[in-house]
Amino acid sequence: MTDAAKTRHTAFIKSRAKALGFDSCGIAKATFLADVAPQLESWLTKQYHGEMGYMANHFEKRLDPTLLVPGAKSVISLSFNYFPQKDLAHNNTYKIAKYAYGEDYHFVLKDKLRQLLEEIQQKVGAVQGRVFTDSAPVMERQWAARAGVGWLGKNSLLLTKQKGSFFFLAELILDLELAYDQPLPNHCGNCTACLEACPTQAITQAGVVDGSRCISYFTIELKEELPVHLHGQFEDWMFGCDICQDVCPWNRFSVAHTEPRFEPNPKLQTMTKNDWQELTQEVFGQLFKKSAVKRTKYAGLKRNIEFLR
Repeated sequence: MTDAAKTRHTAFIKSRAKALGFDSCGIAKATFLADVAPQLESWLTKQYHGEMGYMANHFEKRLDPTLLVPGAKSVISLSFNYFPQKDLAHNNTYKIAKYAYGEDYHFVLKDKLRQLLEEIQQKVGAVQGRVFTDSAPVMERQWAARAGVGWLGKNSLLLTKQKGSFFFLAELILDLELAYDQPLPNHCGNCTACLEACPTQAITQAGVVDGSRCISYFTIELKEELPVHLHGQFEDWMFGCDICQDVCPWNRFSVAHTEPRFEPNPKLQTMTKNDWQELTQEVFGQLFKKSAVKRTKYAGLKRNIEFLR
């Protein structure tokens, strides 16, 4: 393929991604992530994935996009803002991570990704590819960093100077050669706000998070009883946690999203601690009909609430 064709196809993809509501679109060459392999192996060896056994599966697939899409040439990384108009995490109620306020992002982004893939195929022709959003063994933050969407912060999340870190990541892996972007420099500097703010000291060193000590892990992934020795350290987070993002200086530049499907159920804005403690299965179903909170199920959320009392 000529350089002119690669440039033309790349411009089309980035233009359509923006039209579909994605904030950023960066593209990296689909190659084996040789520099990431020892980091991932060390993270797994230290058991930082806790009870998330699936993280130890498909080691090679996580590092080699050609095992997910045969003949893969490009990894397109996209970001989609979810920062809300109103922060519902205040002192007189239990807290839910901002990403889960509205409809489950897997559904919202998958719809947009499939449309983007269809448009690429209509424009370019016979292009094979797959769409991903936290639903397959893809090292999405590492790919996004390679594609210049942002840099990996000390809390291991992707950061940008323009909008901080309150955004979802998604990927298209295609067997199409494109014009590739360059990584961005790291702008964390000497800041250690996220390391110091984590109540459970889950950030063991810059860029490394012990998932088995993270509040999000405890309140979403862990299916057994919560560890008694951590009682009083969750700072009222009953589903997920935003602490390391809330304290990040770059998030002062976050702007509210414009996606209607991410708007919270109005009832969420008035729930008090007492309301949550009296939560019924029926109300749970009404509040979280299409929400990511359904992952923890009614029993799991009740367990979390009881732990916070």
